[in-house]
Amino acid sequence: MNDNQGVTMSRRVLRTIALAGLTGALGLTACTPGSGGTAGPSEPAPNASVTTDATSLGEVTLTVWDQEVRGGQEKQMSTLVSQFQQKYPNIKVDRVSRSFDDLTKTLRLALSGKDAPDVVQANNTRSQMGAFVTAGELVNLDPWAKAYGWDQRYPASVRAVSSYSPDGKTFGSGSLFGLPQVGEVVGIYYSRSKLESLGLQPPTTWAELDAALAAAKDKGEVPLVLGNLEKWPAGHVFGVVQGRYVPADQIRALGFGQPGGDWTSPENVKAAQTLVDWVDRGYFNSGFNGQDYDPAWQSFTKGEGVFLIAGSWLQADLSAAMKDDVGFMLPPPSEAGGTAVTTGGTGLPFAITDKAVNKDAAAAYINFITSPEAMKVLAENGNLPVVETSQQAAPDALGKDVFAAFDAVSRADGLVPYLDWATPTMGDTLGATLQDLLAKKLSPADALARLQEDYSEFTSK
Repeated sequence: MNDNQGVTMSRRVLRTIALAGLTGALGLTACTPGSGGTAGPSEPAPNASVTTDATSLGEVTLTVWDQEVRGGQEKQMSTLVSQFQQKYPNIKVDRVSRSFDDLTKTLRLALSGKDAPDVVQANNTRSQMGAFVTAGELVNLDPWAKAYGWDQRYPASVRAVSSYSPDGKTFGSGSLFGLPQVGEVVGIYYSRSKLESLGLQPPTTWAELDAALAAAKDKGEVPLVLGNLEKWPAGHVFGVVQGRYVPADQIRALGFGQPGGDWTSPENVKAAQTLVDWVDRGYFNSGFNGQDYDPAWQSFTKGEGVFLIAGSWLQADLSAAMKDDVGFMLPPPSEAGGTAVTTGGTGLPFAITDKAVNKDAAAAYINFITSPEAMKVLAENGNLPVVETSQQAAPDALGKDVFAAFDAVSRADGLVPYLDWATPTMGDTLGATLQDLLAKKLSPADALARLQEDYSEFTSK
């Protein structure tokens, strides 16, 4: 996410970054600004204040953990860290960059230890950010949001997906516990030359996508590239198919862990069956369930496959490797001109740990890497700015595709949350279930029943 396992997930071109649609449809509320300081890990102290003058904080060393390891992500972070230290020479940044999977595996133990980092990227999910909030391991950012104006620059809908109640039980409202840099949208990358060789144009309807997959298979091409060893990538593929068959409001109820959703609905069964049909027809690359995510998308850049279902976070790397041969599109709707529905959200938010020695310095760092000037650096390096998106120039042809797709789907209220956000255990449950479904170890009905059990156990409490 999120290269979300995990993430995740990204909005385009718009000042609204609008997720506005998400706000209306999900009934998400803005987080309530606090009055400053922290009386504990979650509750802002009523009469304390924060310091936004980073030059007055003395000599500080900040340990920062992030997962910005891919080309464009690494470039923008390295640039911003360098600029931050030039502006604030009294603050040294000790940056530790790990892959998404490595960060996810190590963060829980690190936050509970005495040598926890000061600033971390924490997945929005209940199993990560929600659990850390519940344990008092992340700092309530409301005081700094008010002091720096984050509550004005960041739309309520964007803040909502990094907001929890101080006890961690409610997701989507409450207080701000993280601030993201990038937006995310999951869509379909395609090889222009492969489509041309098949005599096809980028599909504009789901029926055209079905026909393109079949044509690719008939001509000896790999229709869809997938690496699902880590299990989470299949969630993005399922999210694309689910958006074709399941109404957006139903997906939102499931994704945000809101009561009343039904994983076993006929529409979800149809989506799960479609994935099985794709396996039966040989649309995926051989051995996809045992292949790592990164080698899989990298094979796409080297000529394997016609389509790759993935998120906007791969934009910079795919563009650098494939130049003008790669395009990006939203999952096509059932009818031309219809509303596309797909997974999206924000990248992993940056949060301050409760053990941070100088929380004002940590907040200054987060403010710097999410500033309007930072959004320009993100765009220049092929990343999707989460705010002021419409004010940025896309870096290349693929960037224009991604920015336009994000703008279109967010304005049309077609963005839905990552499914692993639903419950503290849904990330593991969803990944394992979809891997078994794709391996034909579970039927669609049995797979969805397993997901419903996890969801119902959480929402019934």
